[in-house]
Amino acid sequence: MQTINSNSIFYAPSPTPNDVNELPRYLRDEFNAIQNAIMQLATGHVDVTNVAPTKPREGDIRLADGVNWNPTGAGKRFVGYRGGSWVDLG
Repeated sequence: MQTINSNSIFYAPSPTPNDVNELPRYLRDEFNAIQNAIMQLATGHVDVTNVAPTKPREGDIRLADGVNWNPTGAGKRFVGYRGGSWVDLG
């Protein structure tokens, strides 16, 4: 089963179990992972990002790590994708 990371808003479903008796545990774990991802979004959590998204969309917000990904040249910063480029949000 997938380990739930309470520090991340990322969710990817685990493979379904082959044994039907493991289905209740699988569903509980998946629902907990989904709940955690939604809760992180609802509270405004943003994970640190160390690479530029491959397909950014207008309005995307990231916390650039400032080392591996430093889109504004100002170090670790909140950035937003606007007008075709990443802008410093402070």
